[in-house]
Amino acid sequence: MVSYGSRAAAMIDAFIRSEEYAPKLYVVDKQKNPFNLKYAEKHTVISDFNLDRITKFVKKHRDQIDFGIVGPEKPIIAGVRDTIEKKTGIQMICPTRKYAIEASKIAQRQLFQKVAPEVNPRFKVFDPKDYSSTTHVKKSVYAWLKELNNKVAVKPDRATAGKGVGVWGDHFNTPEHVFEHFLSNYEHGPVIIEEKVEGEESSFQAFCDGKRLAPLPDTRDYKRAFDGDNGPNTGGMGAYKDAGDILPFLTAGDREKEIELVNRVFGELRGRGSNPELRGIPLYVAFIHTDKGPKILEINSRPGDPEIMNVLPILKDDFVEVCYNMRDGNLGKVNFVDKATVVTYKVPSSYGGYATVFPDRVDKTEVDAAVDLTEAQKLAEKDDSIRVYPGSMELRDGENFALGSRTVAVVGIGDDIEAAREKSLDGIEAIKGGALWNRSDIAAKKHIEQSTKHMEELRRR
Repeated sequence: MVSYGSRAAAMIDAFIRSEEYAPKLYVVDKQKNPFNLKYAEKHTVISDFNLDRITKFVKKHRDQIDFGIVGPEKPIIAGVRDTIEKKTGIQMICPTRKYAIEASKIAQRQLFQKVAPEVNPRFKVFDPKDYSSTTHVKKSVYAWLKELNNKVAVKPDRATAGKGVGVWGDHFNTPEHVFEHFLSNYEHGPVIIEEKVEGEESSFQAFCDGKRLAPLPDTRDYKRAFDGDNGPNTGGMGAYKDAGDILPFLTAGDREKEIELVNRVFGELRGRGSNPELRGIPLYVAFIHTDKGPKILEINSRPGDPEIMNVLPILKDDFVEVCYNMRDGNLGKVNFVDKATVVTYKVPSSYGGYATVFPDRVDKTEVDAAVDLTEAQKLAEKDDSIRVYPGSMELRDGENFALGSRTVAVVGIGDDIEAAREKSLDGIEAIKGGALWNRSDIAAKKHIEQSTKHMEELRRR
């Protein structure tokens, strides 16, 4: 398994819960994650996910490995599956490099335009090869901004360029600032400027064996850093799912429409028959439900973080068996316990600008201190409705230390969202040290009510 973050810990937890197979895990990790170390038969750290080094590790243990699976996106985009399968013969459960769809935002929009144009907001691609000068492209950008009343999202084609994604009202409030942000990305390559759309978001994931998709329950994540959905966007501060497959602010018809749209995209990628290159979770879709129906913000080609943590702990089927079925082209319906789940992340004070915005709330004496998971892990051992998943955390000399990203996630499981939320916060509050903080309002009743009311208003338009 190629591993990074709490997402991977949740995947490992799902594996070790297999009673039929009692699997042995061979883990390539970004750092010495204490959870992964505890459960791995063999564990190695390859912090840059160098494909040659990963291949060497796999070759060493080839006779003990039935399949490989990947959590983080960077190795998938780099072609880890292509390399491992070519050089070792071990089949991987993740898309090939060709189908790492998140590598290009422009290619996504063009794909949607072909098979499901209704999911696209209005958009325009600005490619440096099409413009003779900065003045030339500036004129075109300003004309497009005027057409969209300046309410836009600016996205580099690839994730590593410039300042990344910027959104009107969040990152800029004047056309001049939009262009400044645009130019910081345009200097590195093509940029897409698309209409900013209003609505409520949901995350859709599906397992895939190359022939068919097995949809997972819908989830809702929280990107904003601070309570009240304030502050900058982050990798995700938490997420929730309701009991069943449908979010509380969506309808059964909304869910059916999501599945229909994703299957149209999948059908185009798959072609006729089967396309094993799509194995894994090739379509992790960020929907936004608007007054004009569902739009797609983006599609990724890997498990969601934190969203996969909402579903794996309540997987009724054996995860090892599910993976064999994906590998062998035998995937059917995947079954889940009818429970709600809430994921809350605890993160370092440097994450999301917290220490800058709230300097008085940061305990400076704990910034470089070890993180104590003891009490939280005791809770999880006594109560199977609490799961503790270390993420951007490293074991050093027997103690756990937070790194720069999301440190540890706690999943709460309950009969309803509020019960699951209470369990998640119980586990979060038991984690001490490291000057960590968390949003206190993940899956709060008021947020869900606001989303429900908002969708009712949108449907009346």
